Amino acid sequence: MMASHVEDVLTSISGDGRRTLSHLPSRPPVDVEFADISYTVPQGKRGSKIILRNVSGLFRSGQLTAILGPSGSGKTTLLNILAGYKSADATGSIFINGLPRNTLNFRKISRYIMQDDLVQPHLSVHEAMVFAADLKLGDELAKEQKLTVVDEILEMLLLVQAKNTKTWQLSGGERKRLSVALELINNPPVMFLDEPTTGLDVLSSSQSIYLLKMLAQGGRTVVCSVHTPSAKLFAMFDHVYVVAAGQCVFQGSGTDIVPFLSGVGIECPTHYNPADFVVEVSSGEYGDFLEKMAAAVDNGRCYCWSHRASYINLCNRNEEPKTRAATSDKGHTKMLTSHLTETDHKLDFNSSCWRQIRILTCRMLLQTCRNKSYVHLQILMYLFLIFIIGGLYYNMGFDGAKQLYNFGFCYTCIIVFMYLPLLPVLLHFPYEVKLLKREYFNRWYSLPAYFCALTIARLPLQIIIGTVYVFSVYWLSDQPLELLRICQFLLICLLIGFVSESFGLTISSRLDIVNSIFIGPTLSVPLMLFAVYGMGAGSTSIPIYMRLLMCLSYLRFGFEGLMYAIYGNDRPMMPCPSEEAYCHFRSPKTLLLETGMENSNIWLAVLGLTAYMILFKAMSYFLLRWRLSRHRNFAALNYVGRIIKTHFSFTHQYK
Repeated sequence: MMASHVEDVLTSISGDGRRTLSHLPSRPPVDVEFADISYTVPQGKRGSKIILRNVSGLFRSGQLTAILGPSGSGKTTLLNILAGYKSADATGSIFINGLPRNTLNFRKISRYIMQDDLVQPHLSVHEAMVFAADLKLGDELAKEQKLTVVDEILEMLLLVQAKNTKTWQLSGGERKRLSVALELINNPPVMFLDEPTTGLDVLSSSQSIYLLKMLAQGGRTVVCSVHTPSAKLFAMFDHVYVVAAGQCVFQGSGTDIVPFLSGVGIECPTHYNPADFVVEVSSGEYGDFLEKMAAAVDNGRCYCWSHRASYINLCNRNEEPKTRAATSDKGHTKMLTSHLTETDHKLDFNSSCWRQIRILTCRMLLQTCRNKSYVHLQILMYLFLIFIIGGLYYNMGFDGAKQLYNFGFCYTCIIVFMYLPLLPVLLHFPYEVKLLKREYFNRWYSLPAYFCALTIARLPLQIIIGTVYVFSVYWLSDQPLELLRICQFLLICLLIGFVSESFGLTISSRLDIVNSIFIGPTLSVPLMLFAVYGMGAGSTSIPIYMRLLMCLSYLRFGFEGLMYAIYGNDRPMMPCPSEEAYCHFRSPKTLLLETGMENSNIWLAVLGLTAYMILFKAMSYFLLRWRLSRHRNFAALNYVGRIIKTHFSFTHQYK
């Protein structure tokens, strides 16, 4: 029934074979041509591995193209290079409508839908589409027109019934269609999809391919890598491009595969799926036919093999003169794209930076509010610590005999405000980076806008919960109830939390979840040690190099700030209980002197914490920018990244 409904939609396409979305501009047809594409990857001491070997081809507008091939043949790599997702180390030539491709311009008209169906989990389908429309359409359309576009796309991709469903509750097929729907909002003429049927059942796969067929018939260039499609799905592709061992071994209509194989000396058994058979032949299961197949299509230079052509003259030589001339003139040269250092001021977006910040902040805050398990866990953790720490240090703030314990209270507070903001970032942000990579590459927003929105959206929850914690433990531990001291104590605690969160962003901007959880707590240990190093007797004889190392711990600045808030600013002596004969630390100045904090200053602590927050923010932004860049020219970072992945990864042994 679903297939027949899609067929009804297909038949509703206008007579010229194009289906347009109202209020959106029509797009010109775009042909993607490539010549002599090669790509190698380094393998350490073993040299390098060739993934693609001088492959060529042509993908036309109005056609649904499938890239087939056995595992490891280079399907996804070719798709990545054509989409511009990976192109820094590729050689060859890429042309758009016969002209050399400009990466910047091409990214404006193309979209890449990756294999992972990553969507914002706590939004409904309609909300996700509306946020995407606001970001991608900007002020081009009025709100009512944007809603009309959203409704048309949801109807086109059969998502109307799931309109109010949260995205994490969608089925696999629905998530695939939503991923396509999100990129259709500004009507791109070129779409690349990496294995859109992987993980789907037969019905969902049929729906996905039917809909991609419909999009192609609407005048778009739709290219997708597919892993062993069924005969029914295979018949729906207009154009088939087969890759094996990094070479093109067939290019043309799917109906021509059987006669093509017959021409190179191998017969496809009757009632055998041609897609399965050509993949098996490409894998070498029937002998070594790869070189003969690649030679028959000239490694993809024959843009359309047809059994109606003679076996000697298989190539279609009647291509556009501009394209043929451009290809022959350039030959095997460095990729003809603008070698773009991807700076956001060069990437114009439909929405202004301030508008992007506002929309992204609203989206992040909405998702935070709806992520009830995360919010409840945060609240419970802080309440638990209020109960534990408030009980341990109950009524010690004014007891002259227990000021060393109160010293421990201050140290406990900096540990709380280090770990509680740090650990959630290490857990959640690596997943956010995957979402960011898809949306940023498809030009939803700029990286500065995203980073500003991320910083703003994380503030409210942290400030509210942190303030409740500080007031609670401050009162339970009987610290001096002076407004200035309370404000100073709260300010330092919140700043420690902001710095710790920025520290976590720096780590998780580069590493995955497992390695982030390992590296983050490990690096926090020396920070805690240097925060209290040299306190007590002999603190005046600390070597200069150790003092420099102590300054590397932002917790040291935080600790000194808390001690000054509690004991500084000429606090009077504390009463000594009658049962105690002598209270050595009843004098705040004595405690500060014995702990080496007699020269502590609240403004120096605030300045130090602020400087570290800016430093970590800048580092995390730089690492994110480098990770999202297609041209990673930072050799030192590459080397460090390889060391971490090779020697500190706990995941590679299970892959």
